[in-house]
Amino acid sequence: MKTILLVLSIMQSANLSAQWKIDFSNPDELNYWYRVNDGVMGGLSQSNLRIVDKIAYFEGVLSLENNGGFASVRRVGTLALESGNKPIMVEINGDGRNYQLRLRTNKGGDGVAYVASFISRRGEWQSLSFKEKDFVAQFRGRIVSRAPALLFTDVKQLGFMLADKQPGSFQLAIKDLGQ
Repeated sequence: MKTILLVLSIMQSANLSAQWKIDFSNPDELNYWYRVNDGVMGGLSQSNLRIVDKIAYFEGVLSLENNGGFASVRRVGTLALESGNKPIMVEINGDGRNYQLRLRTNKGGDGVAYVASFISRRGEWQSLSFKEKDFVAQFRGRIVSRAPALLFTDVKQLGFMLADKQPGSFQLAIKDLGQ
């Protein structure tokens, strides 16, 4: 009986420390992602998310034509993030451009986004870490000073955005994304 209790205790401890991670090897993962580009305002930017060999590629062309200037992808679905001192970890390989990791606490398309910007290094894998305090509440590019503090447990969707006002092709490879 003591052995069974010890095994159950070990299993519970393992479950408590289990990490949430997006599995880019899952063929269904692309079903959780969708694009939101500046076409919603008449812009001409294009983006896509594809997965090759367990790596996701957020890529496309950023255009400033017709008041454009942003391209993004978002993921909806189960997100089991923990609040507190446990950061979101992202492993990326970029093109030297300034991207945003964006979190939303609502399932709808618009509203306040919690934004953490980062500059990718061209052709170099980077491991990035983001805590709740690293995110700034924004609505359509403007800071929302009265938004509630971000709690990872409230996050319903996450995504990546490029809005660096530099027209042209872009590509951000994402190998790991989780907590």
